[in-house]
Amino acid sequence: MAKKNIDWGSIGFSYIPTDKRYVANFKDGKWEGGLTSDPNVVINECAGVLQYSQSCFEGLKAYTTEDGRTVCFRPDLNAARMKSSCERLKMPVFPEDKFVEAVKEVVKANIDYVPPYGSGATLYIRPYMFGSNPVIGVKPADEYQFRIFVTPVGPYFKGGAKPITIRVTDLDRAAPRGTGHIKAGLNYAMSLYNIVDAHENGFDENLYVDPATRTKVEETGGANCIFVDKNGTVVVPKSPSILPSITRRSLVTVAKDYLGLNVEEREVYLSELSDFAEMGLCGTAAVISPIGKVYDHGKEICFPSGMDEMGPTIKKLYDTLTGIQMGRIEAPEGWIVEIK
Repeated sequence: MAKKNIDWGSIGFSYIPTDKRYVANFKDGKWEGGLTSDPNVVINECAGVLQYSQSCFEGLKAYTTEDGRTVCFRPDLNAARMKSSCERLKMPVFPEDKFVEAVKEVVKANIDYVPPYGSGATLYIRPYMFGSNPVIGVKPADEYQFRIFVTPVGPYFKGGAKPITIRVTDLDRAAPRGTGHIKAGLNYAMSLYNIVDAHENGFDENLYVDPATRTKVEETGGANCIFVDKNGTVVVPKSPSILPSITRRSLVTVAKDYLGLNVEEREVYLSELSDFAEMGLCGTAAVISPIGKVYDHGKEICFPSGMDEMGPTIKKLYDTLTGIQMGRIEAPEGWIVEIK
């Protein structure tokens, strides 16, 4: 089979429909489903997801490696994180082993949409689940639908790996002891007003701080933060309301085991930002986006790494992790799952 006739180098981070998707329905205590060509979701007007936003999702990617294989990156961790989301939202867990198999199945069914090696594009994989039966009282749904679609995407930020500018926001991303640590759809709905406002005011993203004291860095609307201090130590913010990013956890391993760097996972105070040499945002969509500048209520915090290119340590982290994902560097056991 030949790759689809797509200008891979020109696509953005947006939806392009593909041939197949995976759909499973939960009813009477069991899951049943498989591949379908129908991209449409048909649900009742009173479905639980429409009334009370009972939904969660995941995001991961498939790649073409340097030697021509098609692989996914750590799908078992996405399965485990979706399990946590489902448990917090009182939704049935889609079995973790079946999750991984469904990911492999839908990527294989759309193999011609996996961008070629070196194109800068990847195949984004979106598993998600929602309450599907009518629910009018405030309670969990009884029936659910689990789906996975895939779409080829380009870079998340238009400038690719160019440093971006973010602002410290006055709004909150998640409440203390709330749902910030899971990938619930409602968390992202709360951020939409703020991200549009940021873009309208010339910023690429919002930097959220802890709602209780407003002194500690949490994350942005769509990614975890990572810092490098002036001694070369990688510093990762720690908070119970930060989403446990799979990319962030992988970067910590890369920093320690591949680059021999010191890593601190701790609370990071807003007042510390001017002391850091580098800052980046990390997540599945962007891998790492370098931050050149943080705007804090009239005060500009400019990192020594500048606005022209990635700082040296973040670049090493980026190059090593993408090298692992693309097959140029040997991966830790279990990180790479080949689609056959």
